[in-house]
Amino acid sequence: MEEISERDSRRTGIKESGVVQKNPFYAQGLRFSCIRCSSCCRHESGFVFLTEKDAFLLGEALKMGYNEFTEAFCRWIPSINRKEQLSLKEKSNFDCVFWVQGEGCSVYEARPLQCRAFPFWLSVAKTRESWKMTAESCPGMDKGILHSRDSIEKWLALQQCEPIIFRSI
Repeated sequence: MEEISERDSRRTGIKESGVVQKNPFYAQGLRFSCIRCSSCCRHESGFVFLTEKDAFLLGEALKMGYNEFTEAFCRWIPSINRKEQLSLKEKSNFDCVFWVQGEGCSVYEARPLQCRAFPFWLSVAKTRESWKMTAESCPGMDKGILHSRDSIEKWLALQQCEPIIFRSI
């Protein structure tokens, strides 16, 4: 996981985003270093929801237009209020469509925000218990680089500032 850029941190409006907690369990920071084990990319059904920026960057990386990219690599997932969310497809064995045996993520440099921000998702960083539960399946959590409270909150805020793509049905 890379550090969030200064440009992105200015765009987040972290104080206005509502993700800042008074005394979060991660106040002293959290350790995480992706070891590229791919356990978050394989073997389990899940959704990788995309933002407009994600779809554009992935399409560009694959030398495809937006529509061509979404038709080839995405699917619409039912949501609430008669809407659908755009997600990457999965292979029949539940591996991410971009995961390649022996190589890992074939679009690593252009991977979606959801992938780049892991494990600093609101659902994971919400409580110590949710962090520990997620760490059971991720060997990079609680090890490696110490990410500061500020860095964690910037990732949380960035996810709120770049909303997932929805469409009405």
